[in-house]
Amino acid sequence: MSSLRNAVPRRAHKERAQPEARKKFGILEKHKDYVLRAKAFHQKEEALRKLKEKAEFRNPDEFYFKMINTRTINGVHRPPSEANKYTQEELMLMKTQDMGYILQKIQSEKKKIERLTSVLHALDCQPSNKRVFYAEDREEAKDIRSKSLESSNSPDFSKVPNRIKKKTASSYAEVESRKQRVQQLEKLYSDMALQKELQKSGRKRKLREEELVSPTSRPVYKWRTERKR
Repeated sequence: MSSLRNAVPRRAHKERAQPEARKKFGILEKHKDYVLRAKAFHQKEEALRKLKEKAEFRNPDEFYFKMINTRTINGVHRPPSEANKYTQEELMLMKTQDMGYILQKIQSEKKKIERLTSVLHALDCQPSNKRVFYAEDREEAKDIRSKSLESSNSPDFSKVPNRIKKKTASSYAEVESRKQRVQQLEKLYSDMALQKELQKSGRKRKLREEELVSPTSRPVYKWRTERKR
């Protein structure tokens, strides 16, 4: 019977729309919209209830050390400054790890550049398609030359499809961008190495421009000689 009931055409029931008199209130809320709105309302209500309960059962004589370490500015708790959170040894270790990561990225970029350059070099090197024939006299040479001219159907490598040209141009642009990235990473690595050396103990000073043998845009430091025990 169920199969026969499904075979009978039935009217498709549509959702009730907003009446014309209430069009100004927007789309009529459906049951699924009400369910979502009700769940959100009850979640907020439960959160407020828990906060009120915590406030009611709070111990006014409770003490914790953050009361001393933090300040209240305009009713907002400000945590203490973490400028000296790490020791000098920990800072040196973190800087060494950062330099190792940058060095690894430099090596990776150089390998990618070598791979792309080798592929582009193979594409640029077109085959010459030249053969050498040896003739015993002039007549045989003329015969070989005429035959080679008739059978020369070598492909024209100048007629490359546009998609290949576009792909090659994008590969060259990628190589140039990676080279610039390597230069930036190398500059960053040298700056970090200099900062790491400056953090080490020892008397040092920055050289003035008139003291430099070869002028450079980067700062140059000189360490004073110390007697080692």
